[in-house]
Amino acid sequence: MEKSKVYFTKVITKESVVNMYKVLNKELKGKVAVKVHSGEDGNQNYLRPEFMKLIVDYVDGTIVECNTAYEGMRNTTDRHKVLMEKHGWSKYFAVDIMDEDGDLIIPIDKGNVIKKNYLGKNIQNYDSMLVISHFKGHPMGGYGGALKQLSIGCASTKGKAWIHSAGKTDDVSVLWSNLPKQELFLEAMADAAYSVFDYFKGNIAFINIMCNMSVDCDCCKNAEDPCMKDIGILSSLDPVALDKACIDLVYNSTDPGKEHLIERIESRCGTHTIDAAYKLFENKGYELINID
Repeated sequence: MEKSKVYFTKVITKESVVNMYKVLNKELKGKVAVKVHSGEDGNQNYLRPEFMKLIVDYVDGTIVECNTAYEGMRNTTDRHKVLMEKHGWSKYFAVDIMDEDGDLIIPIDKGNVIKKNYLGKNIQNYDSMLVISHFKGHPMGGYGGALKQLSIGCASTKGKAWIHSAGKTDDVSVLWSNLPKQELFLEAMADAAYSVFDYFKGNIAFINIMCNMSVDCDCCKNAEDPCMKDIGILSSLDPVALDKACIDLVYNSTDPGKEHLIERIESRCGTHTIDAAYKLFENKGYELINID
């Protein structure tokens, strides 16, 4: 099987994001959902809507998010909408909190840990999806990239509880006393990521932006400052290959700050998510293609 193509540029600009979508030669048709991380209240590292405007306008997309499973400004639709206004997303774009009206439960026949997924119900209103991920560390998953955006990012509040508990509960009120072994959580995340990828039947594309790379996620109110210099932008039609390419760029970097990020990834067994996703997505590796 042919290796997946992953495109890479060191240039991090609004225009470059659009170009990295264009090189995929994939037209996302119909009503396009653009999945981003809107940033928790107080977070300093998330990608700003001004940076996203050219690409969102280019695909004529709607910004989509789902509510969280933890305390903060994004755990209810009303609070989440207030934060979307505060962070400027609603100023520039149509915004959809996809689980505002509940859940869409979809099966995961190939799932190794979970056999169903709870998505934000409004996902069924979209024909295609562009997943734009801020690649960085994560306090639970080790790292956050395209696979996390597909899984945790598209899951409703119930879905987030279901994934985090590896299928033990969809009840947020008892979630944190039902956490499984780390490897099961990561495998559940891979299952959930595959379910969203499969749901769109090829009408999906991915961009990872490697800047402001903290060990903490944009979901953290009190995140550490970035520990590495910016690396660039990558795009692919294969989220597994895309995340693996980003991980490899971190490990192969000469930036001494990489050790802090690598410690976060390895201490949470972060690359196990990629390992679990290989079989689900039938990934055969990747070819990195440099774009000037």
